[in-house]
Amino acid sequence: MNVLLLGASGSTGKLVLLQLVKRNINTRILIRSSAVIPDEFLENPLVEIVKGNINELDQSDLNHLLGECDLVISCLGHNLSFQGMFGHPRYLVLDAIRKLSHTVQNTTKKKTKIILMSTTAYTNRHAGEKNSLGERIIFSLLMGMLPPHRDNVKAADFLIEDIGTQDEYIEWVAVRPDTLIDNDLVSAYDACDSPLRSPIFDAGEVSRINVSHFMADLATDENLWKEWLSKTPVLYNQ
Repeated sequence: MNVLLLGASGSTGKLVLLQLVKRNINTRILIRSSAVIPDEFLENPLVEIVKGNINELDQSDLNHLLGECDLVISCLGHNLSFQGMFGHPRYLVLDAIRKLSHTVQNTTKKKTKIILMSTTAYTNRHAGEKNSLGERIIFSLLMGMLPPHRDNVKAADFLIEDIGTQDEYIEWVAVRPDTLIDNDLVSAYDACDSPLRSPIFDAGEVSRINVSHFMADLATDENLWKEWLSKTPVLYNQ
């Protein structure tokens, strides 16, 4: 197995990389030239570091980036700054998933899995999920006023609506952690089909290390992958 990991310099992405390395999985990471990666990964033979911005890569770069990779994990997110929230690229996550998917479909043409880190702020209406009136009002405001939220929604919609369940080359899972917290160790957590709590008015918590553990399990456990294939599991700490 060869994995392409996006967002490896982020708080959750670093933990996903750690989980993959612990499982002896060859991982290619794409990071900005200014990004900082822990020293333990710099000389690790399992880790290949590629410098660049996903939104600036041309088709030749994308072909090389995917190369022999048969799994893509996206932990991409917008920086919590004014530029990161309201500047360009507005659709960082959507554009990355769409570009890589089109490369798989049109160029590499081999079975590829995609794991997207999404959010409980995404409502999977295709699975029958509904929001309360208060949630609908707030989500509507977020769609109009907060570009990163709109980006996350459109990225998940792309997998569900454009890739779907019958694509010849691509399989996917969109993982929806509730409020992210930091813990040092993996602990008991639950993966649920749909939110058990209101992400707005009664949010739960899940540790980043548990999210990374679940993603690495998806990557390595075929039974778990089949269980959540084409679904949007929600993660909570027990």
